[in-house]
Amino acid sequence: MDLPAIWFALVAVLLTGYAILDGFDLGVGVLSLFARSDEETRIHLNAIGPIWDGNEVWLLTAGGALFAAFPIVYATVFSGFYLAMMLVVAALMARAASFEFRGKSESPRWRRAWDLCFGLGSLVAALLYGVAVGNVVRGVPIDGAQEFAARFPASFLGLLNPYSLLIGLVTLSLFTAQGAAWMTMKSEGELQARMRSWLRIGWALFGALFAGATAWTLLVHPHAVAAPSNPLLWALVVALVAAIAAVPAYSARGRDGRAFVASSATILAAIALAAIGMYPKLVVSSLDPAWSLTAYNAASTPLTQTVMLVIALLGMPVVIGYTAYVYRVFKGKVVLGPESY
Repeated sequence: MDLPAIWFALVAVLLTGYAILDGFDLGVGVLSLFARSDEETRIHLNAIGPIWDGNEVWLLTAGGALFAAFPIVYATVFSGFYLAMMLVVAALMARAASFEFRGKSESPRWRRAWDLCFGLGSLVAALLYGVAVGNVVRGVPIDGAQEFAARFPASFLGLLNPYSLLIGLVTLSLFTAQGAAWMTMKSEGELQARMRSWLRIGWALFGALFAGATAWTLLVHPHAVAAPSNPLLWALVVALVAAIAAVPAYSARGRDGRAFVASSATILAAIALAAIGMYPKLVVSSLDPAWSLTAYNAASTPLTQTVMLVIALLGMPVVIGYTAYVYRVFKGKVVLGPESY
């Protein structure tokens, strides 16, 4: 078995699951900044309240898989992105705490402070996730010893380059639109109508930013694009274009569930395109392409990857099963009650 290739695909699957699931609840958090009343804010919170922490398990699992399967990538990227990662952790902690502490006082100022933690924490996390992806595609300073060569503050400021910030905005707009698609399924009346409007606005913004980012990647970073001879490339391009077009079409007809599925398919196709374009590279070196970290030069031992594969084959069905069960139990519109956030 080609274990490095298998684990490359499995890490991509885990990151895709996280992007689809936590993507929409980060988007719901961003949209909560525009809530017009305390009741609307509570609807946003309760739309994801039973599931948000389960969605983040996918990120933890992806991090664990990266640590076990590609420990050099884990060590190099996390040391180079350390400050950015701490900002993401702080943002996620702020939004997590807001669920528990917002309702502990009736003070409007108290609640507004936690509402900002929820909304801004979601916004910062979504933006920085995209910035991280942009840097992985663009390249980071990895030297011949497979170590991150830059030092603070250049190590942090270098991450905030124009290309990576553009990818961050693409991710933010996509997650926000994904959150609006979820909210159309969880809300009613005027709020639902506004969520459909946010979906149209967010999707149009995503389309424009994505087109610009694609053109930039093709012109400046062709190493991240699969060869035209790859048949999978064109199949994914067709799927991506169809999914992008389907979202506003379904939303306009009130097919909210299908619009959400189409937006999720967009995320799936976009990540798959990036994965086949990057393979076998995991992180590109901006100093010398020969120093890039790949699925082969950064892999753990075959025994480690074999044992982890067995664990993954046993554990993944359980994760998928309980995720599906939780979503089924909490499906339907949000109904606020005494036990709600």
